[in-house]
Amino acid sequence: MPRRFVRVPTYAVGVVPEHREYPRATLKLPLRLRSVSGLAEEFPITLVTRDLSSTGVYFLCPKPLPMGASVELEIVLVSRPMGCGNVVIATKAQVRRVEPAAMPKWFGIAASFEDLQFGRDDGVPSRFDFPTNL
Repeated sequence: MPRRFVRVPTYAVGVVPEHREYPRATLKLPLRLRSVSGLAEEFPITLVTRDLSSTGVYFLCPKPLPMGASVELEIVLVSRPMGCGNVVIATKAQVRRVEPAAMPKWFGIAASFEDLQFGRDDGVPSRFDFPTNL
């Protein structure tokens, strides 16, 4: 049985600081890889995010991507049945880190967002339309 500390005062050991400027949320969201280095994927690959922040994303990919490569991604934030109410991030990102994943022949990819655009597939209800001739 390993030894465990029941209580350790933080003033004795300190608190590990978070090194990231922007905290990441552990989210498993659908992600579609559209293009790599300006070359469109013949069949866009649908993957899953591992974590996400306001400035980047980490996901697993079945192929290594070149460091510094520009990639086009779509991340589904909200998915509704029958395609009404989906919210998607369409972004260009730059690959910052590539590392082997625990799954054989897969790679962990960290990418930072360059340009974010949000898309919705439903319109704003008419009761929220505002007159344009005020």
